[in-house]
Amino acid sequence: MPENSPEQVQEPLSEAPAIPAAPEVAEAPEVPAKSVMDEEGNFPRGLAIRLFVYLVAGHAVAGFLWLLFEAGAK
Repeated sequence: MPENSPEQVQEPLSEAPAIPAAPEVAEAPEVPAKSVMDEEGNFPRGLAIRLFVYLVAGHAVAGFLWLLFEAGAK
């Protein structure tokens, strides 16, 4: 490849055009993070629903197993 010809001379970095800066964005006011559960507050609604569903499902499985053992004993 030949040396740089006059047409291919690159400008030094100091003389290169500057890239425009990003526009200023207004910052949102900082809001303290809300904890999942406050010590003195109530359970979060989603946690209470999930707990209720797990309790009902657990009792349903236990009841089904009890019926299987009762039916097997006869």
